[in-house]
Amino acid sequence: MEPIIYTVRPGNTLFAIAQLYGTTAVDIARYNGIVYPYTIYPGQKLRIPVQEVTPPQYYFVRPSDTIYSIAYRYALDPNAVIALNNLENPNEIYPGQRLMLYM
Repeated sequence: MEPIIYTVRPGNTLFAIAQLYGTTAVDIARYNGIVYPYTIYPGQKLRIPVQEVTPPQYYFVRPSDTIYSIAYRYALDPNAVIALNNLENPNEIYPGQRLMLYM
């Protein structure tokens, strides 16, 4: 099992991160030696224990996301994501925007 490295963003919780990757907050805390799971902070690197990352069909853009970071997170071709969403300028995405990751 190859862990995923996730960088905590403002407003993240272990529970929300765990839901994103199909694991539990307890497993993430244990895997990272976190005693107090409410004490994660922006910029912190967490190892996420997952068997396989399955991208969701749709993804809602978060602050600081880029097409390239989203594609990297789910092992997708950024050009495919750009084409699938008919993005004229892939640098102009915004928080809350819904992107299709695959058909």
